[in-house]
Amino acid sequence: MSLKRITLRDFVIVRSLELELQSGFTVLTGETGAGKSILIDALQLALGSRADASVVREGAARAEVGAEFDLPSHLQPWLEAAGFDAEDGLLLLRRTVDTAGKSRAWINGSPATATQLRELGEQLLDIHGQHAWQSLTRPDSVRNLLDAYAGSDTRPVAQAWGSWSKAQQQLEEAQSLQGQIDTERERLQWQVQEVERLAPGADEWPELQAQHTRLAHAQALLDAAQTAADTIDDEAQGVQGALGRAIHALSAQAHLEPQFAPLVEVLQSALAQVEDAGHSLGLYLRRTELDPQRLAELDARLSQWVSLSRRHKRPPEELPGLLTSWKLRLAELEAAADLPGLNAQVESARAAFDKAAAVLSHSRRQAAPRLAQAITQAMQGLGMQGGRFDVQLQALPEPAAHGVESVAFLVAGHEGSTPRPVGKVASGGELSRIALAIAVTTSQLGPAQTLIFDEVDSGVGGAVAETVGRLMRQLGTDRQVLAVTHLPQVAACADCHWVVSKKAEDGLTHSQVGAVAGEQRVSEIARMLGGERLSGTTLAHAREMLQGHL
Repeated sequence: MSLKRITLRDFVIVRSLELELQSGFTVLTGETGAGKSILIDALQLALGSRADASVVREGAARAEVGAEFDLPSHLQPWLEAAGFDAEDGLLLLRRTVDTAGKSRAWINGSPATATQLRELGEQLLDIHGQHAWQSLTRPDSVRNLLDAYAGSDTRPVAQAWGSWSKAQQQLEEAQSLQGQIDTERERLQWQVQEVERLAPGADEWPELQAQHTRLAHAQALLDAAQTAADTIDDEAQGVQGALGRAIHALSAQAHLEPQFAPLVEVLQSALAQVEDAGHSLGLYLRRTELDPQRLAELDARLSQWVSLSRRHKRPPEELPGLLTSWKLRLAELEAAADLPGLNAQVESARAAFDKAAAVLSHSRRQAAPRLAQAITQAMQGLGMQGGRFDVQLQALPEPAAHGVESVAFLVAGHEGSTPRPVGKVASGGELSRIALAIAVTTSQLGPAQTLIFDEVDSGVGGAVAETVGRLMRQLGTDRQVLAVTHLPQVAACADCHWVVSKKAEDGLTHSQVGAVAGEQRVSEIARMLGGERLSGTTLAHAREMLQGHL
C-alpha cells in the first residue's frame, strides 16, 4: 500500500474531508456534478501541479490539501539528501493556496518547493485521465512508453548526443572564426613571451619592494643599530652597567629588607633581555653592510615590473596571474585552431553516439512486437475483437537526442482493417479503450505503487465495462488502484466503494465523500444502473452484480 490518507479543507466545494485509503481496488462514484474528480485534482495539487486561486472554497481564506503515503525505500535517500525527515516510514505532503493564488508546500513538516513535490509525485502516483489517449499522439510520450516497457536506459544516448553536439559546435565555431583565432593567438603569444622574459614570481613583487626599501635606507638602519648598541654597552653610561649597579646595591641590602629580593629578580630579568638585545644588534652590525650593486639590481628589476604593468595597464602584483590566464587562453586557442584535432573529436563523439544509439535501437526493436502483442490481447477483452495494435519504428532522416528512429502507435479497430496512426482513429470510444488497454498493459512500469484512473472507461459499457472492472480489480492485487467511474459494472468489481454527494447548507453547496457497504452500496449500484428511482428490478440486479464479485 502507498497512499494512506487524503485530507482537504476549503477545497473547491469541499469544506472539510479526511479519507483513509485501503489497499486493492477502490472506486469513487456519484451523481454528475457532485465533484467526483475533486479528489484527483486535490492529489495533483498536493503533488506539485500549478496552483490557482479558484480552488479556494467560496468564503474561505485558503484551501489546504494533504496526502500521506507509506515511504518507499527508494525515496529515502532523496529525502535525506534534500534535508527532509525520513525516519518514521511515512511521507506527508501538504500544500495551501490562498485567495491571491499564492501557494506554500511542506514535505514531512519542512518547507518545500512545488518542483520537489512534482519530483516525488512522479515516483508515487501514476494518473490516467479520461483524455489519456491524447498523449498517444505525442511522439515523445509514445517513445517514452516503449522505452519504459523495454526497460531501456536512454541516458547514454542523450549524454553521447550532448557530447557530439558540443564537439560539432566547437568545430563549427573554430572554422568560422579561424582568422580571428589566429590573430588573437599571435597577440597572446607575443604577450606571453614578453612577460615570460621577466618570469615574475607569484610573491616576488612584495619581496622586491621590501628588499629595495631596506637597501635604500641601509645607512640609516646601520646608524640606528650602532646607536642602540652603544647605549647598551657603554661602560660609563650604558644600560647594562646601570642595571648591574642597581642589582648590586639592592642585593647587598636584601638580607635587611625582604622586599628587595623580588625587585632584584625583575632587574636581573631585564638585564638578561638587554644583553640579548645587545647581542642581536652586534650580529646585525656585523652582517649588514651597504650594497650599492644589489640596490642597482633591485632598481632594474623593479623598473622592469613597473614598465610591463604600465604597458598592460595592470598593477604590478597582477602580472603573475595575468601570465597564467594568458597561457590558459592560449592553450584554448591552440586547441580551437587545431582543426584536424577537432574533427577527430567530432568523429569520436559520433562513434560513441552511434554505439549507444545502436544499443537503444536494438532494445526498441526487441520490445516493440512484445508491447504490440500485449496491447492487442488487452483490446480483445475491451470490445475490440479482431483489433490489432502495432508499434512502428521508422529511421529518422537525421539522428536526434533520443536516438535514430521515431516511434508511432498504429491501431486497427477491427479485423481486416489496416492499422493507422492512433490519432486518426475516428471513434472516441475506441480511443478511450485503446488508452485503457495501454494503461493496463503498462501499469506495472515505473516505481509508482498507486494507480489512479479518472473516467478512463468513458465510451464503454455492457460486457466491456465488466471486463474493465475485472482488469482494474486484477491490477489491485499488487498495486493500489483508485478509479473514478460512472459504470456500475466497474464499481461492482471494487474492493472498496466511495460515493461523492452534494449537500446544500447556508445557501452554499458542499461536496462530501463517504464509504458505502452492504445495502448502501447496493443502492448506489442500483442508482448507477437505473437512475434516482430505485426499483426492485434494479436493486436485484445490483445485488446480483455485487454477489458475482465477492
